[in-house]
Amino acid sequence: MDLIVTSKAQGINRSRTCALLQIEERRVRYWFTRLALTDTKPGPVHAPHALLAEERQAIVAIAKDEQYVDDSHRVLTAKCVDAGELAVSASTVYRVMRNEGLTTDRSGRSHRNGNSRKPDRPELTGPNQRWCWDISYLRTLVAGTFLYLYALLDEYSRKVVAFRISWYIVNAEGKELINEGIEKEGLTEEQVEIIALFNDHGTQMKAKSFKKFLEDHGISQKFARPRTPNDNPFVESLFATTKGAQEYPDVFTDDIEAITYFTAYFDFYNNVRRHGGIGYVTPVQRHCGEDKAILTLRSERLAEARRMRLLKNRCAIKNSAGIKESHDYRKEGCLTGCSI
Repeated sequence: MDLIVTSKAQGINRSRTCALLQIEERRVRYWFTRLALTDTKPGPVHAPHALLAEERQAIVAIAKDEQYVDDSHRVLTAKCVDAGELAVSASTVYRVMRNEGLTTDRSGRSHRNGNSRKPDRPELTGPNQRWCWDISYLRTLVAGTFLYLYALLDEYSRKVVAFRISWYIVNAEGKELINEGIEKEGLTEEQVEIIALFNDHGTQMKAKSFKKFLEDHGISQKFARPRTPNDNPFVESLFATTKGAQEYPDVFTDDIEAITYFTAYFDFYNNVRRHGGIGYVTPVQRHCGEDKAILTLRSERLAEARRMRLLKNRCAIKNSAGIKESHDYRKEGCLTGCSI
């Protein structure tokens, strides 16, 4: 088509060009007609059978009517057609209701208790702003008898702030866990009041005495949705990592053995193990703010290594091509001593 347009601009008519190219002129005309078209929605701009404005208003009014608020769009359509109030399809009614935001509960009566909403997790800027905790069962030598691991985790740094081992699953251990975390972090009253504590709906977390304990400290308590472990993912991931470790003993003789093991493991977890969720630095490095310098240095070294690879590879390619030109390669940072 470009050739035809160019030929015409140089004084050669379309018929002559089509003859030289052995193309039917009718086909070329069809091509130019198609070229002028734009991709639009098929059909007329205004459908002759489109919904009337008064019909749309009637659908909205009926959908909001108290006697129809419990009906689905299909039932609503059937009732209206039978009553002679409207004569439209169910899909039309649904489309109008969806555009007006009327496809959810229209009764004004809430059927939800609020627990189905995903908990809000604002972006964190530093440690000790949001903690999460949970309890995990530890098997013992006696079938059906368990020890319980209480773990408190900082969501920003993934540091295990505190942990406890107990034979009992009670809210008193949760209180001791929080107190131990506050003491180990050396937090003031003002810093404690910033903390938001995430937990699930266990009876220990919902206990009135535990809630009162948090209120006295000024800590806001946030609940995950029932039967939704993904709402408290950080501590759940901690338990999975802990119990998936190669050296995990699987069963414990008593609480002393468990305390000894988890003291050593969480020291390794906090100070040695590099965590993928925080850029492969240790939780303590993240907690203390050292991660920014480490990640910056890591990026600089990667960039410098890439620059050196480019220089060396370019030198090798030019040398293999036999290019012999005087060039100060040291000025470019090339260490191979090649002649570029």
